[in-house]
Amino acid sequence: MRGWAPSGAPATPVEITSTSVQRGDVIQVGGHPCRVTDLLQLPGGAKRLCFESGELLTMHARSRLVALRTMRRR
Repeated sequence: MRGWAPSGAPATPVEITSTSVQRGDVIQVGGHPCRVTDLLQLPGGAKRLCFESGELLTMHARSRLVALRTMRRR
């Protein structure tokens, strides 16, 4: 399933972990889409995700989530 990002660029759902999450990924939390704006590495392979809204989410090293990622054209 493919979608469109607000910028008009094609986006696709991808499974992410704390090692593969990227700035710009959109994760649905509590039914609301949240765009990752910053990442902070934590001990044990965890990462703290900062969203545009100012909210924070900590991903454990073994967490698996689905995110919508904008596909960049080359």
